Amino acid sequence: MGKYPVTYELIKTCAQTGARLGRVHTPHGSFDTPAFMPVGTQATVKGMSPDELDSMGAQIILSNTYHLYLRPGHKIVEKAGGLHKFMNWKRSILTDSGGFQVFSLSENRKISEEGVMFKSHIDGSNHMFSPEKAMEIQNALGADIIMAFDECTPYPCEHDYAEKSLERTTRWLERCMESHANKDSQALFGIIQGGTFDDLRIKSTRQITSYDLPGYAIGGLSVGEPKGAMYSMLEHTVPMMPAGKPRYLMGVGSPDCLIEGSIRGIDMFDCVLPTRIGRNGTVMTSRGRLIVRDAANAEDFGPMDPECTCYACSNFSRAYIRHLIKAGEMFGLRLATWHNLHFLLDLMKQIREAIIRDRLGDFRDEFFGKYGYLI
Repeated sequence: MGKYPVTYELIKTCAQTGARLGRVHTPHGSFDTPAFMPVGTQATVKGMSPDELDSMGAQIILSNTYHLYLRPGHKIVEKAGGLHKFMNWKRSILTDSGGFQVFSLSENRKISEEGVMFKSHIDGSNHMFSPEKAMEIQNALGADIIMAFDECTPYPCEHDYAEKSLERTTRWLERCMESHANKDSQALFGIIQGGTFDDLRIKSTRQITSYDLPGYAIGGLSVGEPKGAMYSMLEHTVPMMPAGKPRYLMGVGSPDCLIEGSIRGIDMFDCVLPTRIGRNGTVMTSRGRLIVRDAANAEDFGPMDPECTCYACSNFSRAYIRHLIKAGEMFGLRLATWHNLHFLLDLMKQIREAIIRDRLGDFRDEFFGKYGYLI
């Protein structure tokens, strides 16, 4: 495996856009990039079995440190043999540090240099997350890629706060590196912060990438800022990131952002979007967003997306899936979720094919010429 348990292999650069086609190698297999990672918050991608995820082309999934710490507890997962065995997923896994969830608790947390004191959203009990605790939990979970504990700044925030926050994130990274116990089997990624300030993104990128790590992530985006601001931050950040290591944009998963992020050199994405909107009866199609539960679909016996080859679109009509959702049948929401995950995984496959053919810019124009509505 070499110096690190996770390595990046550059295969092709798109002559039209500069986007990268690559492959990330992990202890549990390799995955092609740019890649979308379905989110399995509580050691399951909502509504989907591991076999179903595998069949639709998922090569890596994400699980959540905060939620698994609260239940069932990282010690139980460790006793089960780690997250791979516990959830019966044989491919790669990434765990986040829990930082975003802790900071999103807002009124129920207190930040200090030591870490973050917070109240559980489940029972109100008090807990402390520190860099050392985040490493202890993730070492026990056993994911292939683990994330440093960082401070995720809200949007909007003042320049001074964002600067102090990124400095703390850097100090916390040093503590994560010191306390990371499984360096031979788990790859620790650092996280770049800095809000929506060009100078701070540059400063944070220099600081975080000065540490020799197997990969780096861009955090603190897709938290309410305009998409133009996100793209601007990527344009200031990505060119400064090492070319020979994976680049991960955290919490981003709408079709437009996946395409635009790939064009700007991002290799890895994750988001709860496909499962969340699926559970609300909404799907992404080649022609834009479709609310399946709408009355207009009551007698539509065609597929949700005529251009889609997923299990749901190949076997069931809009009318049937609408009926299931309106009747409160869980299978309807499973089918909507199934389609959304397949849609994004297939989109990433098309992005990779466009990179091979040096036409990702043309693909973007063609895709949005049909898609129209941006979720």
